[in-house]
Amino acid sequence: MSTDGISADDIGAHPRTAPPVSTAGIRAHPPSTPPVSADGIRCMLMRGGTSKGAYFLAEDLPADPARRDDLLLRIMGSPDERQIDGIGGGHPLTSKVAVVSPGPDGTVDYLFLQIGTAEPRVSDRQTCGNLLAGVAPFAIERGLCPATGDTTEVRVRIRNGGGTATAVVATPGGRVRYDGGTAISGVPFPAAPVTLYFTGTEGATCGSLLPTGSPADEIDGVPVTCVDNGMPVVLAPAASLGVTGYETPAALEADPVLRAKVERVRLRAGELMGLGDVRETTVPKVTLVAPPRDGGALSTRTFIPHRVHTSIGVLGAVSVATAALLGGSVAAGLTVRTGETVRIEHPTGFLDASIEMDGPRVRRAGVVRTARKLFDGLVWPRPG
Repeated sequence: MSTDGISADDIGAHPRTAPPVSTAGIRAHPPSTPPVSADGIRCMLMRGGTSKGAYFLAEDLPADPARRDDLLLRIMGSPDERQIDGIGGGHPLTSKVAVVSPGPDGTVDYLFLQIGTAEPRVSDRQTCGNLLAGVAPFAIERGLCPATGDTTEVRVRIRNGGGTATAVVATPGGRVRYDGGTAISGVPFPAAPVTLYFTGTEGATCGSLLPTGSPADEIDGVPVTCVDNGMPVVLAPAASLGVTGYETPAALEADPVLRAKVERVRLRAGELMGLGDVRETTVPKVTLVAPPRDGGALSTRTFIPHRVHTSIGVLGAVSVATAALLGGSVAAGLTVRTGETVRIEHPTGFLDASIEMDGPRVRRAGVVRTARKLFDGLVWPRPG
């Protein structure tokens, strides 16, 4: 493990080690000539929810996945735990890429890529609901879909695992508005809201909402609920693992006995959920649950899978909230319902998820996020 606590295991299910670096996507110029705009690659850096990443049109990247991944590693500054020679932020939550392209019938396609920091790895195994918050604004800015009034709805096809999201973006005067008064936990400043509605995410990765066929199982003596409503998650009562569930992420990461136990549960759960050997993957996540203590419905601490999330992922929260509504789950008895939404408490605040159920089936889920454009221009990769 590197000094920032990120290992190769934190990156993806089918990690690809970068091939020998090439100059794919870069035009050479004489050393004495300053780079001109054609030499760079169009890129928009955005904060999406509680994550930050680089957004690209698919047409601006190599079509071949191996060449594309090599280029993105050089753009982000990997492998290097600080990513000092690129635009990555040196942490899984800030080393992300969104690849966006036109989809059928006016939709937009979104492919999420997790970029390794200390390891030259790129994973497309899971999606990112936080970075999703920036996809619709980016698509409007790039002309993939028009602004239609004071607000614009953009249908986004999630290419990692399936499912569709409808994003509602503020577009007064035909332009994306980023400033606003909506605050979300984990982001220090308010911005304009981006409302996300998810459909078709039930069993998106594992094939069913409850991949083991049961709302509760036991693994290594730990009661668990395995659920997939857009993100495969294993819920376990914090008390069953000898902790309160209110510890800081740093305290949980510093407990080697706990981390080893969580990983044993995760590996076995991966097999039970039909994901196979998950030692080299970021899914399933493991979320420790406890009774709420700050007015929410449920308190959480989420391993992603070895670092502990400073908040909680969007689709991870959707899966947790769904489990909280299912009778017989390990979360149901700990959950306090106070309204239509399920308020998921996490280390830096809370995330509200609205889950519409039709009996045991999920009809729709909704969350409110924010996004902000940080820069739009050209990025120059490290040369091959």
